[in-house]
Amino acid sequence: MPRDNKTPLIQKIAKQAFVTFKGFKSSANGDNNFVADKSSELLTLVTAVRAADLKIAPRKTKQNSREAGLQSPPVTYMHICETEVFSMGVFLLRTGASIPLHDHPGMNGMLKVLYGKVSVRCFDKLEDNLSVGTALPDFEPPLAPFQTASLRRSVLRSVTEYSENSGPCLLTPVRDNLHQIDAVEGPAAFLDILAPPYNPDDGRDCHYYKLVKTVAEGETDGKSTEEQQGEEKVKAEETWLLEIPQPEDFWCGGEPYPGPAVSV
Repeated sequence: MPRDNKTPLIQKIAKQAFVTFKGFKSSANGDNNFVADKSSELLTLVTAVRAADLKIAPRKTKQNSREAGLQSPPVTYMHICETEVFSMGVFLLRTGASIPLHDHPGMNGMLKVLYGKVSVRCFDKLEDNLSVGTALPDFEPPLAPFQTASLRRSVLRSVTEYSENSGPCLLTPVRDNLHQIDAVEGPAAFLDILAPPYNPDDGRDCHYYKLVKTVAEGETDGKSTEEQQGEEKVKAEETWLLEIPQPEDFWCGGEPYPGPAVSV
């Protein structure tokens, strides 16, 4: 198939993403095996993509550019394409930058590192909203009464480092749907596919969270590693998240995508 060999890899990814996710119905109770069951071909294509395929490369940053760094966004986004079915683009993180803990309501996602290394912490919500009368633990520091409505019980699923040689990080509507992404040991970039795209009118808006500690968790700081590990197994890494406004030190800029044109 000589003609197919001339098709840029990113174009093949876009077409396959459209086919893979076309019939997906966004739902908070979606099938958490959707990606694994129906997207093996897409996973193969995304696993193969490299920075050179998109004509991007790590930037050389000047050591004495602290003032300029404070004025430039910690994260920028290169838009590649978007349809009603999926969106695709590249996030570029400066050295030390982080995309704060956030969610993807009713969405599937794939993250493939193009250069550098990122650490991804994935959480699942155990409940969307707390029931009236739910007994809450004591938090440290204490929360104001109005904040309890923004609390979510959750479980920490994984903390994993990804590089350009790693396979994609996957999320579904019910598994690993909340995550925080930190650049490790330098700048990093990753290809990002979300299906369907964010759309506040359809209930798919981005929410930010922070981890809150209970008084009991604070007391474990003085315990031995063996004692803490035993308790973690029993509690299955359950934790509490507090929904917060977008952090003031995080914002995302935009820049042109330099790679092959994509049409779907």
